[in-house]
This record gives sequence, structure tokens and C-alpha cells, in this order.
Amino acid sequence: MIRRTLRNVSAVLLSGAAALFLAREAGAQQALSVPAGLPDWAFNIPDKVQPAVFKVEGTIRAPGSAKEYEAAKIAGNANPPDWFPDEHPPAPKAVTGGQGIRFACGSCHLMSGQGHSESADIAGMPAAYIIRQMANYKSGERKDNERMGPIAKIESDEDVRAAAEYFSTLKPHVWVKVIETAMPPTTFIATAGRHRVLLPGGGTEPIGQRILEVPEDPFRVEIRDPHSGFIAYVPPGSIAKGEALAKAGRCAACHGDTLKGKGEAPRLAGVQPLYLARQLFDFRYGSRAGDAAAPMKPVAAGLTDDDIIALSSYLGSLPPA
Repeated sequence: MIRRTLRNVSAVLLSGAAALFLAREAGAQQALSVPAGLPDWAFNIPDKVQPAVFKVEGTIRAPGSAKEYEAAKIAGNANPPDWFPDEHPPAPKAVTGGQGIRFACGSCHLMSGQGHSESADIAGMPAAYIIRQMANYKSGERKDNERMGPIAKIESDEDVRAAAEYFSTLKPHVWVKVIETAMPPTTFIATAGRHRVLLPGGGTEPIGQRILEVPEDPFRVEIRDPHSGFIAYVPPGSIAKGEALAKAGRCAACHGDTLKGKGEAPRLAGVQPLYLARQLFDFRYGSRAGDAAAPMKPVAAGLTDDDIIALSSYLGSLPPA
């Protein structure tokens, strides 16, 4: 897997008059808050002090794609790029965006459905499961006042069903590489995209009891390239401990023998560890309710913070398909 710091992303990824340069992030975004019980590291709150970061402008291309886009036209949530249209079936307007669409599903979950660290990996998830989660967001049983709650309230049932059926047909691939280390690279959470990225000055820092997830390639993640995933740094011993917890907790009884989903129960294998940890904290503290909370709340209540880190690390390390 290719690893690049913010200072050495190759200019070969740009075309025409495109420019990729260091600049301070000027655009203010809606402030986020950490829900009760959720540790800061699990919820990507941008750091108050922002080092210089890359800003993407001009005409952009993704490696291996024949498409090109103007960066400004795909920067928001209404018109996500579709770099590899031959890799998926025709997508509904709720996913692709366009006229009259404020929040296109593909802008956060990508056209591949696997998303970024702040959003869910829904590739291949049962359509009924996705529809149920949207209903829970809409009712407030599942709380996400900054992201999914407002979106669910304005989406029609028809659009939700069309999007759910589309994502359910997609086959997930390995999207995150889990690495155990006591001293990961030094990182910060950037305002742009709200991703944790490598500090331009380099260095390392103790991991403590956290999961630190960074893009393999910040530029390609910023342009929503579905071929460029993430690296999750986790404490040493997490994967083995998580495997023991998964077997003791009989996760396979609901999620299938390979943890790739069973019936309407979602896939856990290969889902980003940071996302999984957030959900377990949400179950434990009650910000995620609805049908899934009934069996999961007592499970999450019996897990320590270290258990959640270990279990999420193990599940994220598994092949998704």
C-alpha cells in the first residue's frame, strides 16, 4: 500500500492547470460536538490549531480513471465524482446528486459505498438494514444531529429505498489496513474533510488507548477516489484481544460465521475500526437506539473502552468479502 505524507503527494495526480498547494483552510464549517460518553479520538473534531494543509483546485484526475472534474464543482455534498462508473450498476439520483439534490449519498459514502472514516461503510449491506437506519435517524432514535439526522428528515422514502437497493448490490473490498504500533505517526484532524492526517513536520507520538485512522493518500481521499483507502493505527495486541472478545461474545450468532452479515444483520468484517468504535460507544451511552439497540446495548454495556478498541481493531482487520 502506498503511504505518502502531506508534503510529498505526487503532482502527477493533477492535470491541466490544476494546482495542489499548501494553504490555510479558510472555509468555516459547522461546529461539531462530542456526544456524551464518546472519546474525542473517536469523533473527528478538527483541531483548533490547523497546520498548513493541501487545497485542491483546478481540473483533477484520479489514477486509473478516464474522468476529470473541476475541483470546485465536486467539492460540496451535491455532486460527488464518479471516477469509475463501469465498476457499479447505474446509481439513482439520490446517490449521484444533481439538480434538486442537496445531499447526495455518494458524497460521503462514495459511489463504492465504503465511505470515509466519518461515514459508514454500507457496500453490500442489506437494503432493509439501510432503510431501517434511515428511519431511526429520522425519528431521532439514532442521534446524529450534525450529519445524518438532518439528511434523513428531508429524504423521501422513495429516494431512501432507491439508494439502499443500490448500495446493497455493491461488493466491498479491503478498504482499511490495521497496523498495531505503540508509536504511530503524529497526526492532527484537518478542517477540510474532517480527516485525521499526518502532521506535515513528521514525527511520532504514543498511541495510548486510541484508534488513529489516516488516509493512505490525503489527496486521493480528498477527491473521493474509491480506490484509495485508510490506515488504522491501533495499540499492540489489539487484534488478538479483539478476536477473543468476538468469539466469547458470540458475534457470529447474529452477524454470520465470517462476520460478513446474516439476514438483516450488517457486515462487521472489514468495516473501518474508527466507525465501529463509535457505534459501540453510541450503543453503550444510548445515542444509538432503535431495533438494533435492543441486542447491542447490553453487549456494549459490558465492554470497557479498551475492549471496544480491541474488538473494533479485530473486526476491521478481517476481509470484507
